[in-house]
Amino acid sequence: MLNDAIQAPDQLDATFAALADPTRRAILARLATGSATVNELAEPFDISLPAVSRHLKVLQTAGLIDRQVEGQHRRCHLRVEALDAAASWIETYREFWSERLDALEGYLDRKSRRKDQSDE
Repeated sequence: MLNDAIQAPDQLDATFAALADPTRRAILARLATGSATVNELAEPFDISLPAVSRHLKVLQTAGLIDRQVEGQHRRCHLRVEALDAAASWIETYREFWSERLDALEGYLDRKSRRKDQSDE
């Protein structure tokens, strides 16, 4: 199960590196509501258009967005499948640690009951 999650490490590295930045996460959140032009994506940020373009390049390199030229505009689209891969990786580790913590809780309960019985 855990080995299934260790797939395409370069892609996961790129995905998590892209998600590490709050501006890029905000851009992805905006694209989750629908496609947008670069200017529309840049609007809420107090950074230059070239800076937004650099963020978009990181997202595109990570496979999180697609950019298409429509006339004089570049329209960006969210690629959900790239996020699905990261979510799957996270879920595998969540399950792994949940199982380990459940086992630890059971062990501590048994130890506590044994101690209580020996104190009687």
